[in-house]
Amino acid sequence: MGTQTLTYGSVTWIDIIHPTPADVENLQERFPYIHPLNLEDVRSPMERPKIDVDDNYLFVVMHFPLFDKRLSLSRPREVDLIIGRGYVVTVHDGVLKPLTTLYELCEDDELQRQRLLGRGANHAFYTIIDQLVDYVLPILRKVDGNIRDIEEDIFTRDTREVIREISLVRRDVIALRRIIRQQVPIVEQLEQVEHPIIHEDLEEYFGDIADHLYKARDIVDENYEIITSLADTVDTLASHRINEVMRILTVISVIMLPLTLISSIYGMNVPLPGQPEFRQDPNSFWLIAVFMVLISLVMLWYFRKRNWL
Repeated sequence: MGTQTLTYGSVTWIDIIHPTPADVENLQERFPYIHPLNLEDVRSPMERPKIDVDDNYLFVVMHFPLFDKRLSLSRPREVDLIIGRGYVVTVHDGVLKPLTTLYELCEDDELQRQRLLGRGANHAFYTIIDQLVDYVLPILRKVDGNIRDIEEDIFTRDTREVIREISLVRRDVIALRRIIRQQVPIVEQLEQVEHPIIHEDLEEYFGDIADHLYKARDIVDENYEIITSLADTVDTLASHRINEVMRILTVISVIMLPLTLISSIYGMNVPLPGQPEFRQDPNSFWLIAVFMVLISLVMLWYFRKRNWL
């Protein structure tokens, strides 16, 4: 979409979506004092979160989660911000709704544009970051809901399905944890940085953003502990069910062992000692069958008495 520009009074917001080399060149021509390394970071599709302090501007790289419904996974999306005297530059890929929605509101409504840009570039810079950070909380609430659903169904649903859902949620929680934890030092630096562009009266505002990030970090850490405990629980349930199956199969095998022995002995094609004509007796089959049933019943009674069944 290229470069978009909003202006109110002496403050300008330059929004660049999917920056092209031409967009970066225009940015360099307009602000020649921006360091080439920072412009290189702008062109890069994925940079680690950081903050670079220059005499004329601040360059900030932050990541925010975007949920991928196809993979059931939150992926990091990068936002580059440059704040200087009288301007704010945002560079992103256009998929973070808080940022695109804020720009569209300011573009369509002069009152919204006044609220954002009328108090200076530094306040606009704070507002943009605050909107992006607040967007994290609904994502975490969705994760909370998924975890509650698993908690309610863990003892009633099919184990394989529960294991799959736990694995998906745990993967998402790990991704969110990695994204959120990396943003905390950036906001802490913004809260403490001493720069003429960032006024001292904004320290409390960035402190509020830091509190929101601390809250999000605590929530995702708690979710990680809960989902890990649920995984341990479902592993225990699966092991218990496997043990139950193995116990039944073992009992069946033990009961069949003497029956197999008896049938093998009487199935041999040699005379039995002392009973050479036993096989010719018309009642021999039923006598052996009754004897085998009695052995099975005695063994079942013994297993029940020992609480093995």
